[in-house]
Amino acid sequence: MNAWVVARPGTLEFTRLPVPEPGPDEVLVQVEVCGVCRTDLHLRDGDLDVHRPRTVPGHEAVGRIAGTGERVGVAWLRSTDGSCRYCLRGDENLCPNSTYTGWDADGGYAEYLVAPRDYVYPLPDDYPAEKLAPLLCAGIIGYRSLLRAELPPGGRLGVYGFGASAHLTAQVAIAQGATVHVLTRAEEARRLALELGAASARGAYDQPPEKLDAAILFAPVGDLVPTALEALDRGGTLAVAGIHLTDIPVLNYDRHLFQERDLRSVTANTRADGRAFLEFVAEHPLTVETTPYPLDRADRALRDLAADRVNGAAVLSIAP
Repeated sequence: MNAWVVARPGTLEFTRLPVPEPGPDEVLVQVEVCGVCRTDLHLRDGDLDVHRPRTVPGHEAVGRIAGTGERVGVAWLRSTDGSCRYCLRGDENLCPNSTYTGWDADGGYAEYLVAPRDYVYPLPDDYPAEKLAPLLCAGIIGYRSLLRAELPPGGRLGVYGFGASAHLTAQVAIAQGATVHVLTRAEEARRLALELGAASARGAYDQPPEKLDAAILFAPVGDLVPTALEALDRGGTLAVAGIHLTDIPVLNYDRHLFQERDLRSVTANTRADGRAFLEFVAEHPLTVETTPYPLDRADRALRDLAADRVNGAAVLSIAP
């Protein structure tokens, strides 16, 4: 099969690999499309530790189970031990023995992949595959980030960065009755934010037009943490959504944290998050902006993502 592997930090290599064979309790999935996530970029660039040499990246894969034709989604969380104290209390995203698609095992930048049956999501047949793919990580992690931000009903939400995850999360918040202010450096992303219903769209380091009850930082830029904290109203919460963040500058207690402002990280997601988000989307369809690329241009897709040339989500078309 055709596939991409992370050959070394900074380099993807297009190659041929054997079609994988599923093990016990695994399924073989013929991939239709795979979303391109900023986490893939961090993996390529060496921002994340190497868990498996020459891994096939990609963890927003939509495809069909070989032999049954069932359409499924293969997402970031690949497995957990199910027995640690975190799993037992419902926080499987914190499992110390968790594994991840496209990091610990080959992912969706390929024509086939294998995945544990209990960790794939059933998907509808009547929905375009390229619109489903970004939901599997960008959507799910954005949904969890919104939960972590503890936005009150009818509250004011700040969204920092406006890529694949942010443009979906903003729509969820608006559908729930929130006022959303977007702060991002790309002019085209600001235009998209306003089209999708944001109340305002300004530069990343600007202050929003009103104080925020909650904010989510999607851009992997630590310099934005003080900016976002300063924009919060009393009692507000900032959730940092990314798996990787550049260093945070020194915070000033009075300006950034006093008056019970909270700063929180977001670590992966649970399968319950994924199911809840996909159920929400079934009832509240989202506008999923995608930029398509053929499989053999995955390296170009990552370069465009790094340079903010992707509006919405980049998606690799794989099945003919």
